[in-house]
Amino acid sequence: MILVSGGAGYIGSNTIIALIEKGYKNILSADNFLNSNRESYNRIKRITGKEILSEDCDLSIRSEVMKLFEKYEIEGIIHFAALKSVPESMEDPALYYRNNVNSLINLIDASEKFGVKKLIFSSSCTVYGNPESLPVIEESPFGKAESPYGLTKQIGEMIIENNALINKDFNAISLRYFNPAGAHESGLTGEEMTIRPNNLVPILAQQAAGLRDKITVFGDDYDTRDGSCIRDYIHVSDIAEAHVLAYEHLNEMKDNYDIFNLGSGKGNTTLEVLQTFEEANSVQLTYEIGDRRSGDVEKIYASNEKAQKILGWTPKRDLNDIVRSAWQWQLRASADQ
Repeated sequence: MILVSGGAGYIGSNTIIALIEKGYKNILSADNFLNSNRESYNRIKRITGKEILSEDCDLSIRSEVMKLFEKYEIEGIIHFAALKSVPESMEDPALYYRNNVNSLINLIDASEKFGVKKLIFSSSCTVYGNPESLPVIEESPFGKAESPYGLTKQIGEMIIENNALINKDFNAISLRYFNPAGAHESGLTGEEMTIRPNNLVPILAQQAAGLRDKITVFGDDYDTRDGSCIRDYIHVSDIAEAHVLAYEHLNEMKDNYDIFNLGSGKGNTTLEVLQTFEEANSVQLTYEIGDRRSGDVEKIYASNEKAQKILGWTPKRDLNDIVRSAWQWQLRASADQ
């Protein structure tokens, strides 16, 4: 059985869909619904026709994790469950350390106790900080973490690497992905609708739907093409499919720990994404230029050559697909409310 931690979340639920579409049947989701919704399981069922086995579980509480592993025969873990807001992590760092780091430690301890030998870790491009050269490759050094969230991902990778060094039969992969965005092509599931989304694309969709007065672009004086930050946007379905490939690669690894970037291979500025959203969806957005935001990296995008070569993974969807699918998901979600 594969444990998908945070399986009701945005990327977790899409990865469960990708696993089912690849033929996997024994999947368990564990979630505490802090930043997710139980409705995700119904959406998965509508898309795949499959009922999802799930447990309410706070993975940052050791006793709950141990009970989960006692109840189910788990053979591998795909670990998504974590808080992920850069601004929130700046406001409450301790919350992020307690939740993100403790959850991983508890899963590793349970894996050792119950003989689980496979782990995929949901990491992030934030481990690179403000990189010295672009595109970043897996060998690029960790930069100074620009936020407590980013630091939890750096710590998480170090914990896994250290564990892999002393447990040679424990195979693990960290997937450093860049900016997941968009929605499933069915239009039936996407990023959870919240009052304060943390990511750019759902914010654009909310403004286009009339749910917010305007958008703030944080800074126009960065050293980029138009002064706004550059990010590498990657469709959530491409990310999900990469997790399936990575899980299957665990059986073929020469060394028992590896790292892969998951990105498009190029970056787009905030203003470029905004303009693409307008053009692709024939909408007009209202925005203003604001001050720089604490914790933001100026520019970052990935080389994905290693993932292409070793995992056989190439993104199938582009920025137009991202913004179109996000808008369709917003329209559907608004109609359902």
